[in-house]
Amino acid sequence: MDELDHRLIAALRADARAPAAVLAKMLKVSRGTVQNRLARLQASGAILGFTIRTPPAHEEGRVRAIMAIAVEGDRSGAVLAALKGLPQVEAVHVTNGRWDMLAELDTASLADFGRALDRVRAIPGVTASETSLLLATHWL
Repeated sequence: MDELDHRLIAALRADARAPAAVLAKMLKVSRGTVQNRLARLQASGAILGFTIRTPPAHEEGRVRAIMAIAVEGDRSGAVLAALKGLPQVEAVHVTNGRWDMLAELDTASLADFGRALDRVRAIPGVTASETSLLLATHWL
């Protein structure tokens, strides 16, 4: 990826629905260049998809958290597969250091949140966890 690709991705982060013509004008390139780069970035996996973000007021009552998970020995694959099967788990990040994985949780209520924690902790191979509630999110 070159500088133009990085600028294109930054523009899409600000507005993923921006038309190619608007992006082209913003980046000072042709619409064809933007379309070709978008196609290439998607084909290479550099862009996985386009999404929306809702303001916190629209998610009032939801309980979001980051759960740090320690995994026993070589059980990472099985734990990851089990986490993928839980609807409350939005994403899993494999890490190094004290924790092996970080799971992003999104639940409808505290009761649902408690059930999600119990389900993750019951996965064979999970040896420890630590969870932090997300009190506010600041999109960059």
